[in-house]
Amino acid sequence: MSVIRAAEARRSETPGGVMTTFASPTQGDAGRSLWRVDAFPGAAGPLHDFDTEQVWTFLEGAASIELGDDKITVGPGDTVVIPAATPRRVMAGPEAGYSAVVTSAAGAQAILPDGTVYGVPPWIA
Repeated sequence: MSVIRAAEARRSETPGGVMTTFASPTQGDAGRSLWRVDAFPGAAGPLHDFDTEQVWTFLEGAASIELGDDKITVGPGDTVVIPAATPRRVMAGPEAGYSAVVTSAAGAQAILPDGTVYGVPPWIA
């Protein structure tokens, strides 16, 4: 059993927000990764894909999500299951951004629109 104390949570900041890793292969030796996304108001993540499914549960704020050809709007309490091999972009609401908890398989790799494998983001590693 591993216990990761709040003070030990790893934080990664990007231009769009802050990812806080709760558990991952390098944090608690977990077989899945679990992290929180706190997106800045109006931030738009890049169009990208992953090689594994992700599950997002939105806690606060609002977001618009492009999933392939679909676009949905989500808010607190909504959960979105994003299949692997589905291009996605998550855009934060303009007033408050959003907070979400996300999980995926350990070692999930991001893939850019041109097929370039970006690799495992630091909040998933």
